[in-house]
Amino acid sequence: MSYAYETIADIIRLSEEHNLSFGDVVMRTELEQYDRNEKEITKEIKHRLDIFKASIKDGLRNLKRTQSNMSGGEAARLIARKPLFMSDISYKAMSYAIAVNEANAKMFKVVACPTAGSCGVMPGAVQAVAEHYELDTPTLVKGFLAAAGVGNVVSNRACVAGAVGGCQAEVGTAACMAAAAIVEMMGGTARQVGHAVALCMKNLLGLACDPVAGLVEVPCVKRNGVYAVHAITAAELALAGIESQIPPDEVIEAMNNIGRAMPAALRETSDGGLAVTETGLAIAEKVRSL
Repeated sequence: MSYAYETIADIIRLSEEHNLSFGDVVMRTELEQYDRNEKEITKEIKHRLDIFKASIKDGLRNLKRTQSNMSGGEAARLIARKPLFMSDISYKAMSYAIAVNEANAKMFKVVACPTAGSCGVMPGAVQAVAEHYELDTPTLVKGFLAAAGVGNVVSNRACVAGAVGGCQAEVGTAACMAAAAIVEMMGGTARQVGHAVALCMKNLLGLACDPVAGLVEVPCVKRNGVYAVHAITAAELALAGIESQIPPDEVIEAMNNIGRAMPAALRETSDGGLAVTETGLAIAEKVRSL
């Protein structure tokens, strides 16, 4: 029996046919396609989960501003105060996601999931949920596998690079991966994972990639914080039984089509959007003079 998949629908079908979770199907595929056993795959995932935690700590501990002076120390400022409006989980997810992206901007080690520019969303959301519910490592491993399956599908059928599809492809995919991980970690069905992906991505369609001065800082750092919360929202909806009218694979296809139709100025070139505002151009000029 082959567990190969090309679409989210394939993973859901295999899950239901074999009474496996979404993440379990992805593990079976890994075992089938690569010369590694389950212990080796799990060890590698645990290593990445350790980097998640380390990058959060690095971002919270290192308070220095980056060389561009556009980011640094803001995650620590958030963690030092109590939220006024948000739940503890969402607030922590936002803070952790910003911490990871601040760490990335300072050249600390991060996990590109799926890219360095979107590296805070999944660690922030997953770690916040894991801490709140005191989830064990095997549960986090299953969540990581579910996220990996989603990332694989988007990478192979669409794109995850801002230069190709705008930030909807980067932070959008990251948020979908995080939402999938959370649903899996909380015991949701494969169909609920699929709906979380669809609900997450379809509310990100058309998001431009417009980094100021060509650096992955503005708007990227805080954008990761915002979309870590977006991922939790999508997971909450899916776990409550809310379904997307448009299936996840069709949403992914729409994202790909929209991204490729975007003007080049909105696809990581820094020739449009925030990058060419008066302030954005002034920052770019300062950065060039460093």
